Amino acid sequence: MAKEVIGGPLVINGRTLSLSRAVRAGDMVYLTGQVPIVDGQPMTTGTIEEQTRVVLDAITETLALAGCTREDVVKAMVWLREKADFPGFNAVYGEYFPEDPPARSAVLSNLLIDARVEVEVIAYKPRG
Repeated sequence: MAKEVIGGPLVINGRTLSLSRAVRAGDMVYLTGQVPIVDGQPMTTGTIEEQTRVVLDAITETLALAGCTREDVVKAMVWLREKADFPGFNAVYGEYFPEDPPARSAVLSNLLIDARVEVEVIAYKPRG
C-alpha cells in the first residue's frame, strides 16, 4: 500500500513547511494538526470561538481534498493553550460534529505559534 499526499504544501508567513497537509494510507486519512491560519498568516487575535471556526473550516476543506467529510472523522486530538477556553471551543466543536462525533482527546499545551487552539483529525474512508 502506497501512501498518497493530499493537498499542496502548507505555507505560513511566506515559508513552506516541511509537512504534508494530509496523507492517505489505505482507508485512513491523517491530517496534520491545524492551527488558525488566515491568508497564510497565523491568527494571533480573536476569541477561542473564532479561532476554532477557522481551524475546523480548514480541516473541512482538507478533508474534501481527500474525498472525505467531517462525518468520516473517527478521532480528533485537540491542544488548547488555556483551560478557560475549553467551554468556548467545545461549543463550536459541537456545531461541526453535531451527531455521532468522533472519539476525542483534549490537552493543555504551549503551542509552537501564538494561537489558542490546534486540532488534528484522522478519518476513515474506504477507497471507492
